[in-house]
Amino acid sequence: MRLVAWAVPLSVLPSSIWRLPAAFDRGIGVGERLYVVFLSVLSEAVAFTAFGLIARWGEVFPRWVPVLHGRRVPPMAALVPAGIGAAALTLLWTVLALVTQVMGTTIRGDDLPADFPSEAGGWGSAWFYVCYTPLTLWGPLLAVLTVAYARRRRVTAAGACGA
Repeated sequence: MRLVAWAVPLSVLPSSIWRLPAAFDRGIGVGERLYVVFLSVLSEAVAFTAFGLIARWGEVFPRWVPVLHGRRVPPMAALVPAGIGAAALTLLWTVLALVTQVMGTTIRGDDLPADFPSEAGGWGSAWFYVCYTPLTLWGPLLAVLTVAYARRRRVTAAGACGA
């Protein structure tokens, strides 16, 4: 599972790096620059939380957490956000992104603008696909880690419902 956990932030990294040059483009304002950098950093930070599903800090609160340090992490406190995240990421990046690319539309159903990176053609489009294709793995990889965490912590449907 350690390799799967490493694969999560590594699947997000290419798209995060791909966005960064846009933050230094002359045609955008300070707010947009900050947004692009923030989005890249936040994406990586959220992807890194997948390690909590394999690390000790995903089972026992670390010393630096006030009040809770040393106590066991309730399995559902990790499983609920991880499961919702896995489902949402799979829907967004694995299903919607692929369907919209095949159909040549945005998620809203509008035609892709001519300046959209996948429409540029040549090396620009190739680089876009190389950097964004790994994102299709984020949700499924997180789902694998979530199931493994549930099995390791022995969470069953009956146990999760309190029965």
